[in-house]
Amino acid sequence: MNNKKILISGASVAGPALAFWLNRYGFEVTVVERAPVIRPGGYAIDFRGPAMQVLEKMRIVEAIKKFETRAGKITIVNKNNKKMASMPDGFTSGELEIMRGDLANVFYEATNGDAEYIFDDSIVRLAEDAAGVEVTFSSGTVRRFDLVIGADGLHSNVRSLAFGDEAKFMHHLGIYFAIFTTPNFMELQDMAGLYYGTLGKRVGVFSAKEDTKARASFYFASPQISYDYRDINRQKEMIHARFAGEQWQVPQLLGYMENAPDFYFDSVSQIRMDRWSKGRVVLLGDAGYCASPMSGMGTSMAIIGAYILAGELKEANGNYAVAFNRYEQAMRPLVTACQKLAEGAEWFVPQTRLKLWMRRQIWKILPYTPWKNMMIDMPMKAANTISPKDY
Repeated sequence: MNNKKILISGASVAGPALAFWLNRYGFEVTVVERAPVIRPGGYAIDFRGPAMQVLEKMRIVEAIKKFETRAGKITIVNKNNKKMASMPDGFTSGELEIMRGDLANVFYEATNGDAEYIFDDSIVRLAEDAAGVEVTFSSGTVRRFDLVIGADGLHSNVRSLAFGDEAKFMHHLGIYFAIFTTPNFMELQDMAGLYYGTLGKRVGVFSAKEDTKARASFYFASPQISYDYRDINRQKEMIHARFAGEQWQVPQLLGYMENAPDFYFDSVSQIRMDRWSKGRVVLLGDAGYCASPMSGMGTSMAIIGAYILAGELKEANGNYAVAFNRYEQAMRPLVTACQKLAEGAEWFVPQTRLKLWMRRQIWKILPYTPWKNMMIDMPMKAANTISPKDY
């Protein structure tokens, strides 16, 4: 096998999923992660169609099911917590649902015995030559690898180093969001959730597994904002400023936000690139083709992409130029379909009173119309754009 020594940047989902397959095929894998541990928390993620097939090939479904969740009834409420509309149980769930942090831990446990994991470190320089890539880490360590794979999310460090400023590839969809864990002070049960919306804003609270905790989400519409995506205090200030004076449970949720152990804030954006590889460097998952949370398909794309990328490297006997090209040819139709799912994101957080009123009316009638099935079927249709081959 040629080009066996591979560095993966990112230990969330895409990176460890790729490490799983590369380990199986005989590659030597190192995973570097900026955080000191596997990141906890996050929102519920689900799998459909081909993604489920990949998990079954990994023989990891039973381990995931130990942490399985299932979205309960979603209720739209007004400022007095009065029900305005609702959607049935499992409306937003796929065939299998799990919290992002739990999935990351499952993948980590399945790979840390075979792959080398380096936490609390990151890549600061890539120098490629004919024989490989010299990688300099923020810790000062310098090592050589045959290939480098960026599986480090929307704000990919590897993408910036290899392809340039992320502004060239980032397409903002007009929304920002925050998510964090809170006490289950509203006593929600069975993964049920509540949404409260005003002009240009939406707040949600969902019970977490076993109803001991809840997860809050804040969305607001805005043109692109310049901020440091690692400055959590500044991000919290932005949420406070946007939601100050709002009613419902907003003041209490803002209070809980201050001490949340897993606060996360980002834009709702897509990454659009003409190519996902450059020399010995290639991108995987959100780093190369983020479809945004509005698509509901980001994790599925990451898992399918990891399976295909590893499989193509195996079949090409490590010939990265051939493997990277085949990986992109296989994945591009799925990425296009999934990114299209996020079109119309502005309806999620309407910015005019007319659209806000129309959204409320749609929510009221949706459970009783054929549109309900269409909305459920659209992600499955996008997922089935691809049929990964056996490697």
